[in-house]
Amino acid sequence: MSTTLPLGARISRAADRVTGSPLGAYQTAVIRIGLSFTWLVFLLREWSNRHEMYGPDGPWSWEMARRLTADNHAFTALLWSDGGLWFEAVYAFAVVTAALLTLGWRTRTMTVLSMVGVLSLQNRSVFLGDGGDNVIHLMALYLILTRCGRVWSLDARRAEKQAGAPARPDVTGIVLWAACGIALAAAQVLGETRMSWTDHGPLPGVGWATALWGLWLVQALWWLAGRYAPEPRAVLDILANLLHNAGLLVIMAEVCLIYATAGWYKIQGSRWQDGTALYYPLHLDYFSPWPELSHALAASGLLVLLLSYGTVAVQVAFPFTLLNRRVKNVLLAVMMMEHLGIALLLGLPFFSLAMIVADAVFLPTSFLRRLGPLAGRARDRLLPARKQPVPAQREGDEAADRTLVG
Repeated sequence: MSTTLPLGARISRAADRVTGSPLGAYQTAVIRIGLSFTWLVFLLREWSNRHEMYGPDGPWSWEMARRLTADNHAFTALLWSDGGLWFEAVYAFAVVTAALLTLGWRTRTMTVLSMVGVLSLQNRSVFLGDGGDNVIHLMALYLILTRCGRVWSLDARRAEKQAGAPARPDVTGIVLWAACGIALAAAQVLGETRMSWTDHGPLPGVGWATALWGLWLVQALWWLAGRYAPEPRAVLDILANLLHNAGLLVIMAEVCLIYATAGWYKIQGSRWQDGTALYYPLHLDYFSPWPELSHALAASGLLVLLLSYGTVAVQVAFPFTLLNRRVKNVLLAVMMMEHLGIALLLGLPFFSLAMIVADAVFLPTSFLRRLGPLAGRARDRLLPARKQPVPAQREGDEAADRTLVG
């Protein structure tokens, strides 16, 4: 007898799965940790060069940046003032918020604040970035949609400790919310006097001021519902799950789009068609941190040909491999190895790390769950302390492998 469910039952089950829990909780946690850590390390590495890159000593002057943003309507808090003290404050703000987002402290708030830091620096000097910066830029926006602190975060550990205990006033959250409101009000007053930043925003017809005030008010609504109205809070949970799963889908689609466009544009290039494309960057001093290794690799015509064609084939084929989980996992490992090779041979560690983290959205949940205890044991060996319990698997993660993650 057939066990196939009727179409209506399958639609109902799918709706329950999408609204009942955030899918891919481990994948979004990896995106949060990996990309914010990459951004943090980049900011710390360039600390001594920050004035030339984003500050008053850079070749792209404050006035030139102001004219450009007036045309492209990009958001950056660095253009609210050309003072050195303001620049130092914004740079330090970006460092601190990236670190707190990596740790998963007050994740919903930190995703927004970290995004402000990313946009403020990157949009100040748009010609400094590469593909890795673009990935961080996009993911900083998408992470706001996700519930990326459900596992592997200080928020998750705090929620586990408070489970079953009497509810206590969240003084830290209230103070943080109030401080953000005061800062946002001050920023809007400053924006009205120095430059306009309210007319254009992340969505058509929605300015940055409207978007940020909306997020601030949502935080208040979430707290009020959780404390005084359990039934409306359940509705908000459903909406948050829907938004999270939509954000996860957007992240996955973005990664596929990156590889598909990169692969198909390479196909149109004559150097990629004849298999010599990788020969030229291997002879550029700027992309040769290990000249002897680069020259040895470039000396083998067959190896350059195979790597050139293989790069194109992998990038073009990747979106199609999502239809088969085993093939996808194999190709995912190949792509991560490719990015490690780029980091080693071409000296692009932050680009490679950003792409590897973006690829991790397709890693199987079972693999990530095994990775957590391994990382915990490594941490305990390096920092002996009381072991923390491993967060329990949340309902729907294995389903994410079968539906979204492939």
